[in-house]
Amino acid sequence: MKEQTVPSISTEEKIKELDEKKSKKGISHLFQYRILYLMILPGIIYFLIFKYMPMGGLIIAFQNYQPFLGILGSPWVGFEHFIRLFTGDVFTMLLTNTLRLFSLQLFLFFPLPIILSLMLNEVRHAKFKKGIQTIIYIPYFMSWVIIVSISFVLLSLDGGLINELIAYFGGDKIPFLTSPEWMPRMYIGQVIWKELGWSTIIYLAAITNVDTQLYEAADMDGAGRLRKMWHVTLPAIRGTIITLLILRIGDVLNLGFEHVHLLLNSMNRQVAEIFDTYIYTAGLQNGQLSFSTAVGMFKGVVGLIMVWGANKIANKLGEEGVY
Repeated sequence: MKEQTVPSISTEEKIKELDEKKSKKGISHLFQYRILYLMILPGIIYFLIFKYMPMGGLIIAFQNYQPFLGILGSPWVGFEHFIRLFTGDVFTMLLTNTLRLFSLQLFLFFPLPIILSLMLNEVRHAKFKKGIQTIIYIPYFMSWVIIVSISFVLLSLDGGLINELIAYFGGDKIPFLTSPEWMPRMYIGQVIWKELGWSTIIYLAAITNVDTQLYEAADMDGAGRLRKMWHVTLPAIRGTIITLLILRIGDVLNLGFEHVHLLLNSMNRQVAEIFDTYIYTAGLQNGQLSFSTAVGMFKGVVGLIMVWGANKIANKLGEEGVY
């Protein structure tokens, strides 16, 4: 009696069969969660149109771009614009000014929302707590134009409320708006005024997820409020702090155009000109589109490296980081 042989299935057929199963599973998953995917579709479209598609225009950083010739017709110049940026005198000024303002954000502004959220978390009077939160949140919904305009009304040398009070009490008026010495202080003061409330929301939301049993255990051990903040609350929101710190470090060269541009004038330009405002000046006002694109590309690459490096360090220290 002859033995019946089972035909062997080739490797290619097995791979094909597995691919078909995965495809069916993927389609089934998409159909099952179709509502959720439809909800995130506008966000995906936004990023594709306004974030990823414009990245194709970075090619003009390596060209001597002429609008009437277009991207395909403009001559190729390689790294000429980058060499001009790094070897020019303006680069040192831009880097120094940007790092100075970023340092103020990192070391003065960044810890404040953490401290304020810890303090608000300890407030037991609900109405008082909500009142304080409302007051500090309001400036976030104002534009930088309004914030700087209010500062102008208060600090102007001619008719400013603060300077009039100084003069009334016999002091000399201070040129807050035009003095190079006062510009960084004006900048960080306005950042704290506008952004503090919104940043506090994030930490307060993280604090609400802290396990209350940890506080009860701390009470049983006789811990006071300060010890509970240090040993319970701060460790519980450490992941949020690390994530926001990494994102903040990624913005080392991206301080925002509108705010600094509104503070700029001929008297403080040497200490106030940063990469964001220089891109506007070189690109839109002077028509150096390729050069300004090269500056913007440099900013983006530095931000990417800083986020990757900070996240790598966080992972080595045992933190989850951004990814």
